[in-house]
Amino acid sequence: MHIAVFSQYHTNPDCPATSRHYALLAHIARTHRVTLITTRTWEQQRLTQEFSWLPEGVEMHAANVPYHNKMGIRRRALAFGQYATYALREGLRIAKPDVIWGISTPLTAAWAAEQVARWRRVPWVFEVQDLWPSFPVAMGAVPNQWAQKRLFSMEKSLYQSARHILPLSPGMTSYIRNLGIPEQKLTTVLNGTDFDLAARATDATVAALRQQLHLEGRRVVLYAGTFGRANNIPMLIGAALALAASCPEVTWLFMGHGYDEVLLREAAAAYPFIRLVPPQPRHAVFTWFRLADVSVVSFLGLPVLDANSPAKLYDSLAVGTPVIVTNKGWTRDLVEDNGCGWYSPADDASALAQQLRHLFKHPELLQAASKASYQIAATTFDRQKIAAIMQEVLEQAIN
Repeated sequence: MHIAVFSQYHTNPDCPATSRHYALLAHIARTHRVTLITTRTWEQQRLTQEFSWLPEGVEMHAANVPYHNKMGIRRRALAFGQYATYALREGLRIAKPDVIWGISTPLTAAWAAEQVARWRRVPWVFEVQDLWPSFPVAMGAVPNQWAQKRLFSMEKSLYQSARHILPLSPGMTSYIRNLGIPEQKLTTVLNGTDFDLAARATDATVAALRQQLHLEGRRVVLYAGTFGRANNIPMLIGAALALAASCPEVTWLFMGHGYDEVLLREAAAAYPFIRLVPPQPRHAVFTWFRLADVSVVSFLGLPVLDANSPAKLYDSLAVGTPVIVTNKGWTRDLVEDNGCGWYSPADDASALAQQLRHLFKHPELLQAASKASYQIAATTFDRQKIAAIMQEVLEQAIN
């Protein structure tokens, strides 16, 4: 079977990114022909050279379309359009696939996949990583109401035309179901994590990192991921300041890059208990997560963000580090129902500081949550199992 994959961003474990599809493509390419239509955005951002850029058996067609988190709205829109144009052209040039796998974000990548599927008269499967256009509209990136209506109309038409839809969280599945999409077209596949890479976070590597960072005897709170507008970095800085007086033994590590990096640099320069960590390759992040006593997965208090499926949630739980989430949606249910974390209201720095203060005064709570974290991750978040589900959906799509 020949599978054409439309994804604007391709990463591998040498990159400071989740590399979800690297694991999925590696699994599927063992038994099927895979053609990936993507861009070279992340190829230039590799931090190491330990892994091949493509999984064995994957053929790549890649456009040189720049993109980064600090771009403005118009520049991002141009990048989305450039990739969609390239993907449409390449999709009509490659050998005819049996099925097409379209991955958003952005929504324009899925649109290109749908167009090629229609022209080549083959089925396509829609993987929904984020709710577009709901997210950019909620963030004020699409102020024009006419444009909003067009985007929402395109979104629904894509759901309708896809042979099958794969949302990355129960919240996304509920949203799509409420648009009138039949239940039989929906399969929830969580973002997941890579247990082969998580196994690198051994006692020895964690101890070495702790010594290197001079963190012996200190409590560690970790935020790892994008410093984007939606991630509520100012709230986390506020919580760090509120906690400092009562818990002077706590160090906050912020690992990543993005829009609020300047703000974090200023905070780290002013306060010794806040440290800014450069982005790390995917295969190394698990040691940082295991080093931490607790990690924080924070977002603005926007309803659309409750459906998110953040990679840092899965990575943290995979090494037994409990998580504090600020979404009211399915991630809150996950950590509370499984005892692997806690909920703190978005936009409330004092509440987060109080929650952390309570946990550090009662370390037995952290220990119990740590055991529960690994258990739920091992049974639910393994990307090898998710890849098998993905392959089955693609195979069934052509029948």
